[in-house]
Amino acid sequence: MTMRFAHPEYLWFLLILIPCIAWYVYTARRRYASLSISTVSPFAKLPNSMKQYMLYALFGVRMLAIAALIVILARPQNEVRWSTSSINGTDIVMAIDISSSMLARDLKPDRLESAKDVASKFVAGRENDNIGLVIFAGESFTAVPMTTDHALLVNYIRDIEVGMLEDATAIGDGIASAINRIKEGKAKSRSIILLTDGSNNAGIVNPINAAEIAKQNDIKIYTIGVGSYGSADFPSVDALGRVSYVRLPVVIDEGTLEKIASITGGRYFRANNESVLQDIFDEINRLETSEMDVRKFAVPEEDYLIWALLAMVLLGFELLCRTLVLRNIP
Repeated sequence: MTMRFAHPEYLWFLLILIPCIAWYVYTARRRYASLSISTVSPFAKLPNSMKQYMLYALFGVRMLAIAALIVILARPQNEVRWSTSSINGTDIVMAIDISSSMLARDLKPDRLESAKDVASKFVAGRENDNIGLVIFAGESFTAVPMTTDHALLVNYIRDIEVGMLEDATAIGDGIASAINRIKEGKAKSRSIILLTDGSNNAGIVNPINAAEIAKQNDIKIYTIGVGSYGSADFPSVDALGRVSYVRLPVVIDEGTLEKIASITGGRYFRANNESVLQDIFDEINRLETSEMDVRKFAVPEEDYLIWALLAMVLLGFELLCRTLVLRNIP
C-alpha cells in the first residue's frame, strides 16, 4: 500500500529541527546548574553516568515526537487508486409511460404505482448494471442518466407522478430519448425496457422508425403493455377539477409493441395484473446479463493513527523519564 500526503508542503517544517538540534548542542554545557570548585582533577577519571547519556537521548526523543506531529499535519493517506474487475452486468434504460391513463385501476392501486413498485425492485436487484430512466407522456424526458447509483434511481422512480409532463402518449419519442442515453454504453448487452398502456398519439418520432434506429445500434427493446383485458376504471376530471372514475375499454396497441420488440430482437409482454408484471421483470432479469469490465475508484483514507500513537508514546516516555529518573535538583 502506497502512502501519500494531502498537504506535503507541511513537511518543510521538518527543517525547523535542524536549528533546534544546533542550538541544543551549542548550549549543552551551560544548560544545567554548576558548582564552582578549585579543581576537578579528582573526578577526571570517573566514567560518564548513564543518566548523562539519557539526557541527550531524551532530546532526540522530543525531536522525533515533533517530527511525528509535523507528519500528522501533512495528513498521510493511502494512495488513490483504480481497480478493474470483471462482472456480469449490462446497460439498461427504462422508459416509463406517465400519461393519465396510467392511473387506471385495473392494477392495484393503479397501473403507475404497480409499475413503479416492480421497477424499483428490478433496479435494486441489478447491482452491477448501469441503468438510466426516461419518462414520457406527450413528450419525453431523461429523468436519470445512466448510473450505477441505484439508490438514487429507486428514489426517483418512487417520486414519479402523472402530470409531470404534458398528457398524451409519445412512444416513439420515449424510445428515441432512451436510445440517446444508451447508445454510447460500453457493455456488450444494451437494452431498453419500454412500459406503456396505450397507443402512440403524440410526439415527432414514429415508434417503428425508432425501433429501426435501435436495431442499427445493437440495442434490444423489451416492450410491456400494461393493462387488463376488457375494461377498466379510468380517471376523469370535470370542470371543477374533481376526479371520478369511468369504466372504459382497455386499448393497447399490441401490434406496434410486438413489432418494436421483434425488430430489435427483444420480446413483447402483456402485464394484465400485478403478479404477471412482476413475472415479466423477473424474466427480463434472467435474460439480460453479459460480462463486462468495471473500473472502481478507491477513495483515499486518512492514515495518521500510527503517527499519532508514536508521538504520544515518545512524549509520554520523555515526561516519565524526566519526572521519575532524571529529575533536576536546583
